[in-house]
Amino acid sequence: MQPDFRALFEAIPGLYVVLDPELRIVAASDAYLDATMTQRDQIVGQGIFDVFPDNPEDPEATGVSNLSASLERVRRRRVPDTMAVQKYDIRRPEEEGGGFEERFWSPKNIPVPDETGELAYIIHRVQDVTAFVRLTERGTEQEAEIFLRTQELQKLNAQLQAADRAKNEFLSRMSHELRTPLAAIMGFSELFALADLDEKKSEWAATILRAGRHLLQLVDEVLDISRIEAGELSISVEPVAIAPLLADAIELIQPLAEGRRVTLHPPEIQDGSGYARADTQRLKQVMINLLSNAVKYNREGGEVHVSVEALGSDRMRLAVTDTGHGLDPDSLRKLFTPFERLNAGADVQGTGLGLALSRRLVEAMGGTLTVRSTPGEGSTFTVEMARGEPAAVAAAVAEDSELVAQRPYDGERRLLYIEDTVANIRLVEEILNSRPSVRVLPAGMGSLGLELATEHRPDLVLLDLHLPDIGGDKVLARLRADERTKDIPVVILSADATDRTPVPLLEAGAQAYLTKPIGVRELLEVVDTYVAG
Repeated sequence: MQPDFRALFEAIPGLYVVLDPELRIVAASDAYLDATMTQRDQIVGQGIFDVFPDNPEDPEATGVSNLSASLERVRRRRVPDTMAVQKYDIRRPEEEGGGFEERFWSPKNIPVPDETGELAYIIHRVQDVTAFVRLTERGTEQEAEIFLRTQELQKLNAQLQAADRAKNEFLSRMSHELRTPLAAIMGFSELFALADLDEKKSEWAATILRAGRHLLQLVDEVLDISRIEAGELSISVEPVAIAPLLADAIELIQPLAEGRRVTLHPPEIQDGSGYARADTQRLKQVMINLLSNAVKYNREGGEVHVSVEALGSDRMRLAVTDTGHGLDPDSLRKLFTPFERLNAGADVQGTGLGLALSRRLVEAMGGTLTVRSTPGEGSTFTVEMARGEPAAVAAAVAEDSELVAQRPYDGERRLLYIEDTVANIRLVEEILNSRPSVRVLPAGMGSLGLELATEHRPDLVLLDLHLPDIGGDKVLARLRADERTKDIPVVILSADATDRTPVPLLEAGAQAYLTKPIGVRELLEVVDTYVAG
């Protein structure tokens, strides 16, 4: 006999209610109904805050607002959230006189994913501690114990906050300390690979570059996951042109596809669907990850297709389809869980972070990332998000073009590079050998950089954020405050990847913010954009 799980759930001697992702009540235990003095047919299908609103006569009734914040954290982070003891004002049925009854509950909200990792339900479990609270109000011995426990909890909370600050400081320092040498390693490796080398040395250079990129990806993914779990991910949503973004992503993945003998087809972009509302770098990061997986987990001779289409007037869909091994149901259930590796019959290994990070990035941009897969036939990963307005993209491009056109040309261009790492200065000088009309002015400290900026009035300032004497943000502020330097374009460089969209720096007058290691092509594009000649 198949057990009736709904009947079992309703008979559990505990206070439980089950919500769908839109916070509608779909089930409740008998004990919960008794405690709240409600009937099942009265609350199932209703929004939880429609059934249990705040008491309008009690401005200090904070239970619902705290519950709202807790449920939102569960929906965003997909991890259980325990709330402090809350005072709730439970509505009495009209037949029992109406009004409210004050109760004290200790709640916990628990996410329940479906087989693809999507949020299916939230279990809202509460423990009624009203009697305990009432005893303390009567001045029993427990009052002193509660006071002592509260002090201990406050002390523990302060320690946790200090630990969280220390963790964030460590992540920032680790990001800078790891990415600074990586910038030199990868930059010189890229130059080495472009040199006229014999086959064996070219292979060495390519191996170093691949290893550096893999290490950089791992560092970035760990840092990004940490920031997301801490609720500190910064996203800058703006209109983004899809075609050049996909072209860049495909160009990066093309060597991998050629090495694995997989055909990476040009994207098919439906008319009117060429713009999205997204964070440019984050969306590119997602597409690179999806394309990389589509190639790595494909068969030799397989294919990868990319399509972009409109969904009505305000939404769009980007899909990456491969002809690989496909995913079994067990892999689908764990697919978007951090540190869970794919079991797709491929001869590759990964960290298990890429897809989990990609889904959270897409959700942070207001979109969704889903997968459809059949074992033996391949997979399709689909990103759905808001469409962007082409006019806004065109306006941004026109503004940059006008800035370049306004600068006079005197035959030699000067690029001021304020950077305290000698290897990175030498790297930029080597890269700009292909631009003989551009002269690099190095400055190892912020104070020296300010002097050179006022003396030579360079065409562009590359400004590292971490300097030994003055912070890069203060250097930027002084450049913008000085009449002699206020119009010089400034591009911020930083090896700290814990925040890739520092809005305050851009609002303070920086033209762009780039994360090290910066590639050869990326640096040349910056120079060609802001330095004429």
